[in-house]
Amino acid sequence: MIGSEGGALVCLSGRLSIDSSPDLRDQLLAILDRKSPPAVTIDLAEVSYIDCSGLATLVEALKIAYARKTILQLRGLRDRPRYLLEVTGLLSLFETSDGKNRSSASKVL
Repeated sequence: MIGSEGGALVCLSGRLSIDSSPDLRDQLLAILDRKSPPAVTIDLAEVSYIDCSGLATLVEALKIAYARKTILQLRGLRDRPRYLLEVTGLLSLFETSDGKNRSSASKVL
């Protein structure tokens, strides 16, 4: 985790799976439980794989961030993780560094 202009940056690598998602959940909750930074960016450039528990962790963090008026942004999405987020319909809920904004998060969350 790196602080940047009042926000937080979380850099991940490897696989975001049932084995690693509990640790990520704990990290994200700790960040959001503190003074709720204005933005949290999750850098997924080095993540090659995400399973359903990883998706659940990201969605849970998004819900908490939204409730606390914190922007949760995904950056560096590689092809396979991006595809999974697209086919599940979850990508549109997140802010992304490619300029696409969440379109329906307030309706879903």
